[in-house]
Amino acid sequence: MVTTAKKLRFDTKAVLSSISRGEEVLITYRGKAYAKLIPVNEKQNKINKTGSIFGIWKDFEEVKDPGKYIRHLRKRRKNATD
Repeated sequence: MVTTAKKLRFDTKAVLSSISRGEEVLITYRGKAYAKLIPVNEKQNKINKTGSIFGIWKDFEEVKDPGKYIRHLRKRRKNATD
């Protein structure tokens, strides 16, 4: 589907319906291609169920269990306000 920026603004529901059907939407602005909206892959949308953390924190030993680490941080914050 190809749509203009103005149509996207006024008819967002139709554009989102197209995306939900799996279509890619090319948005034009002043006659030139400006952006492309694509549906999110369901596999990318799922939360990491293993509990492992990734990115810049993956090599830090104290963050191997994210839940435990967050509870520790919150406990320190709570004790600081008492």
